[in-house]
Amino acid sequence: MRGRGDGKRLRAAEIGADLGERATLVQFSSAFCAPCRATRRVLGEVAGLVPGVAHVEIDAEAHLDLVRRLDILRTPTVLVLDAEGAVVRRATGQPRKADVIAALGEAV
Repeated sequence: MRGRGDGKRLRAAEIGADLGERATLVQFSSAFCAPCRATRRVLGEVAGLVPGVAHVEIDAEAHLDLVRRLDILRTPTVLVLDAEGAVVRRATGQPRKADVIAALGEAV
């Protein structure tokens, strides 16, 4: 996963789910995005493997205010949040499982 975080923070109320105890993988998706489905699978697997990590998928079209605030320009976009909700990494496109696990190292 490329890209550093931008210092922004997200709260559970903004993403519609509880933050992970150690980290949260936030995925912005859209309805007809084939890479979004594969990304959902990869992030779900990683969240299942790493204790304390949650995966939250957000429909970009239904949350345009959040998309604009976070400068989400395409789907899928994945944000890695630390336990306090700070964005520590972000990437666009379908990530590789190894890259997601490496990016989590910065968050936990």
